Amino acid sequence: MFFASLLAMIVAGVIVFGLLIGLIVSAVSKSMSSDKESKVKASSILVIDLKKTFHEQGESNSLAAITDGSAFASGIYDITRSLAAAKKDDNIKGILLKLEETPNGWATSEQLREALLDFKSSNKFIYAYGEDIPQKAYYIATVADSIFANPVGGVELKGFATELAFFKGTLEKLEVQPEIYYAGKFKSATEPFRADKMSEPNRLQVMTLQGNFWNEFIAAVAKHAGTDAATVNDWTVKGLIQFPADALKYKLVDGIRYWDEVEVLLRSKTGLKKDEAIHYTSIDDYADNVKRNRKISEKKIALLFAEGNVVDGKGDDYQIASEDMAETIAKIRKDDKIKAVVLRVNSPGGSALASEVILRELQLLRQKKPLIVSMGDVAASGGYYIACQADSIFAMPYTITGSIGVFSMLFSAEGLMKHKLGVTFDGVKNAPYADIPTVSRTMTADEGQRMQNSVDNIYSIFKSRVSVGRKISVEEVDSIAQGRVWTGRDALKIKLIDGLGNLDRALQSAAAMAKLSDYSVSTYPGAVDKFESLMRKLKGNRAAAAAIQTTLQNELGSDYEYYQQLKQLRKMNGKAMMSMPFSYNMK
Repeated sequence: MFFASLLAMIVAGVIVFGLLIGLIVSAVSKSMSSDKESKVKASSILVIDLKKTFHEQGESNSLAAITDGSAFASGIYDITRSLAAAKKDDNIKGILLKLEETPNGWATSEQLREALLDFKSSNKFIYAYGEDIPQKAYYIATVADSIFANPVGGVELKGFATELAFFKGTLEKLEVQPEIYYAGKFKSATEPFRADKMSEPNRLQVMTLQGNFWNEFIAAVAKHAGTDAATVNDWTVKGLIQFPADALKYKLVDGIRYWDEVEVLLRSKTGLKKDEAIHYTSIDDYADNVKRNRKISEKKIALLFAEGNVVDGKGDDYQIASEDMAETIAKIRKDDKIKAVVLRVNSPGGSALASEVILRELQLLRQKKPLIVSMGDVAASGGYYIACQADSIFAMPYTITGSIGVFSMLFSAEGLMKHKLGVTFDGVKNAPYADIPTVSRTMTADEGQRMQNSVDNIYSIFKSRVSVGRKISVEEVDSIAQGRVWTGRDALKIKLIDGLGNLDRALQSAAAMAKLSDYSVSTYPGAVDKFESLMRKLKGNRAAAAAIQTTLQNELGSDYEYYQQLKQLRKMNGKAMMSMPFSYNMK
């Protein structure tokens, strides 16, 4: 039986290995042939589907050749580069925006909209079409020459609402005692576990954020509709936009059409006859083509992406892991061909220690090269910490930043274990604080004070880092800190940033500081490859966990964020955190 099983395993291994080699050969040959056919056809229309997630940096897909998927999923950086190229590409006649619910943040949407505005200066057309058009998608569409809605669809103009979930009642039912320590009256990341509604400081900052975002939104809507912002706000308050006909009446859309009718218009715009096929080119395929043809120069600017939560040590995809990030920064620092660095931050923060490790490496880098920061959707708390000592900082009006504050949170499960499960704990220790942190008992007042002292100390360090970086007093930092979040526009007024602008402005600033007129941009770290990411997940028997996570995400939909919040609690236990509130679900 043993030798039979062994033989079966060997034969199976050979077969699998042979299949793998065959797949690789097939993928390479298919990839080579696709490279030869990469040129965009004449009279093509570039298609941007807003339902796709646009990370900061694009993703490659090694398995594309054998799965008929796209070889590249473009990030917002790739999209803006591609739109600049399409502006001068005679084969691209115009752009079609497919309007659907978008998972992307407001600053990302704003950056896409700005790139589309620049594309329009080429006098090429932009059409937008949606069957049911959400507000964020409509915001992007306001740049279009014409917006078309389905006759039985809808156009959203309802205002913004923000909803936060609170778990205090759940913890009370379970007899789990949260032990929370924080610095900053606006530091609301812990509110879901210590309150059953928003505190007044938190309500104030959310209302301010929401109001600022709304002003940006209705200004764009008003321009497309040919009216003023106050009128658009009045339409919203009165709920005048219910049906596509209402949107047409108030000039929010330029026509009510079925998709086949829109295609008739697209044929007309590209000079095609009635039955001729329209040449659609996805932004992913076009971006892949642009990447292959990019200019390479001896003098480089490094574009370093920092996207996701800040975590200690090694991290997963779309995390800012201190060990990985420190290695990358050191590599950039030692590369003499790199003359300047742009750090692109899109992060709500995370570990205080990891943030300090990363900042130290950035300080060393800045001693040798100019360092410019560009902020995405969010660069707050730990995300702001790693940005605060750059030579210049740029943000978008829709960027959420600040949140200069610290918290630490533990959970005592003593009541749950004893009264619900009948479990008690006992042990010995040779020093008073040897068992801290622990979930088996509630901390004493003295132990709690030690935790608060730690939080206050890190908060003091945070303010001092900002004071040095922004060249303002610690007292002034404290007046705008307290854990409060700000929009990019407000952050400029209080000196947290140096200017409003997208990633291009940051790159231009870096080039100016390094006195570069001719340069190329190298991105770090390397783009995420979906196949390599899968292999990492399989290592250490993590395939099941990855499958479960995907299933949960598909099944829970928008509620998946609550699962993520709870999952984060394990990593926070007893650690000092520089993190934003879990989620501002503004929609």
